[in-house]
Order: sequence, then C-alpha cells, then structure tokens
Amino acid sequence: MVTVSDIERNTEHKMKEAEEILARELRGIRTGRASAALLDGVTVDYYGSKLPVNQVANINIPQPRLIEIKVWDENAVAPVEKAIISANIGMTPNTDGKTIRLNVPTLTSERRDNLIKRSGEVAEEFRVEIRNIRRDARNKIENLEKEGEISEDECYRSLERLQKITDKYVGLIDECLQKKEQEIREG
Repeated sequence: MVTVSDIERNTEHKMKEAEEILARELRGIRTGRASAALLDGVTVDYYGSKLPVNQVANINIPQPRLIEIKVWDENAVAPVEKAIISANIGMTPNTDGKTIRLNVPTLTSERRDNLIKRSGEVAEEFRVEIRNIRRDARNKIENLEKEGEISEDECYRSLERLQKITDKYVGLIDECLQKKEQEIREG
C-alpha cells in the first residue's frame, strides 16, 4: 500500500531531479566566458559510438575567452571539429594537430537579451514540470482520501506539505535563473 509519506518523498525526489536538470541546462547556455559546460551537449561520432567531447579529449580553459580541446586520438580530431560545428554553439573551431581552440566571442547586448530570454523560457518549462509533479501527487493523495485510506484532516495536512515542497523547488528554480541572468549580464 502506498502511504502519504511515500508520495511526498517520491514527489520531492522528482522535483529535485527536475531542479538538477535545469541547473545543467542553464550551464550549457553561453555567458561570454569560456566554460567546459558549453560543450556538454556536443556528442562526437567516434568509431560508431556517440560520445560526449569530454570522453575523447581533455577540455581546458587557459584564458577567460578560450577553450582548448586536446583530442587523445588524432583520428578523432576531425569528428570532434565536425560535432562542434554541427552543435551550433556559436563558435568556430581552429585546429592545429591534436588541439582544437574555440574563441568565445564577446556578447552583444542583443545576444545577451536573447540569452536571458532563453534562460527564462527554460526556467518556465521546469516550473511547469514542478507543477505537473505536484498535480500528480495531489491526485494520488486525494484518491487515498476518497478510498478511505486517510482522513480528511490527514489529506489537508499532506496537501499543505506538498505545497511547501513545491514552493521550495520553484524558489530554487528562480534562484538558478537569477544567477544565470547575472552571469550573462556580467559575461
């Protein structure tokens, strides 16, 4: 039998996962500073397998606006370069042997505004996800009450706790968004 505490625990776990995924997504949005996270979504076709860049090369940030990718296998340089170009991350790779360099361009004010807008859209998608998780948990709790497994008071208290959990994770999403917007403005 599923208990109210199981539902609450599961709900909080799902919301935490959503918040962690949001943080990863926001790290991938460019800020004008070099960061290895800019390459997180780039996958390389390496001997028939799709691998993240960091599994075929070392990624270094020697300067604030430069990313150096030192590919371990010379045969993988061209596929890595191709993957970066096709990922459309807004940077053109420069290659010399085993090292690929990406110069991170300075952001224009228009580009900053677009990135802030995109960050807000991503955060809103995750707020909706949090609300959907809450709705599902709410339905489960209300069904327990309808089936007579919990009292009306217990249902009410559980729904209050559920709302507090939801408010906590919506607040965390807002904090992530504020940090990202500040990074973009400063970058």
